Amino acid sequence: MVKIIVVGSASMDLVVTSAKRPGAGETVLGDSFSTVPGGKGANQAVAAARLGADVTMIGRVGDDPFGVEIVNNLKRNHVSVDYVEPVTHCGSGTAHIILAEGDNSIVVIKAANNEVTPHYIDRSLDAFNKADMVMIQQEMPEETVTHVSRICRKLGIPLLLNPAPARPLEKEVIENAAYLTPNEHEAKMIFADMTVSEALRKYPNKLFITEGSRGVRYFDGTQEVLVPSYKVEAVDTTGAGDTFNAAFAVALAEGKPVYESVRFANRAASLSVTKFGAQGGMPSRQEVEVQI
Repeated sequence: MVKIIVVGSASMDLVVTSAKRPGAGETVLGDSFSTVPGGKGANQAVAAARLGADVTMIGRVGDDPFGVEIVNNLKRNHVSVDYVEPVTHCGSGTAHIILAEGDNSIVVIKAANNEVTPHYIDRSLDAFNKADMVMIQQEMPEETVTHVSRICRKLGIPLLLNPAPARPLEKEVIENAAYLTPNEHEAKMIFADMTVSEALRKYPNKLFITEGSRGVRYFDGTQEVLVPSYKVEAVDTTGAGDTFNAAFAVALAEGKPVYESVRFANRAASLSVTKFGAQGGMPSRQEVEVQI
């Protein structure tokens, strides 16, 4: 069983479903409302655990009912929470999600996730022992991402950086990461002075651009490769990217070739959108392997 460390956000998703997404100044009648545990870090931790990895989460929650439920949910999904501590001076992070017209719109409030600081990471260094892969996202302070990238480089641990939400990345962070998985929008921001093909060629087998229903694109050192996605009837696309990243990390940590790792991750992501909630549809290892 591979050991994966997830440094990231843990939040509560407040989800509204509606046939129509409101425009500026517009009010529409929705269909339903629910609260479900989320946050890109917690999502990726849960997805990796369901796929058979030994997962430890490093993060913060608020000292509030949302924080209690977030931690309990991680425990139920067999994610170690030894390094998930409550913050007393602010609430848990939240994501405000509208599901409409076959896609989602999300506003994230980081709150306690801002307390995943470099100092907090230094207090959690024991968690990195014997890690096969570290995963990180950007719903936390920018300096923390840089700090973790330096730790991974120093310790020789592969770092998979999912650069979401989108913001510019320091060159040092890009160089320190073993794998970088932006979507198309994020890739354009990070590599604003390059075409997609130029960026892919500069970072062979390192930069993997997710293109939604089309699949995932990367450069294998010889040619540009598009690994197609699997066609399914989507119910809720929230968390599909997190499932992809977790499955990709698990497959790579297990030593699978790059193409097969992307294919495995694409299948896991496709299964994740067939049920409601960011974590609701995240598949087990058996479900993914039966379908490949």
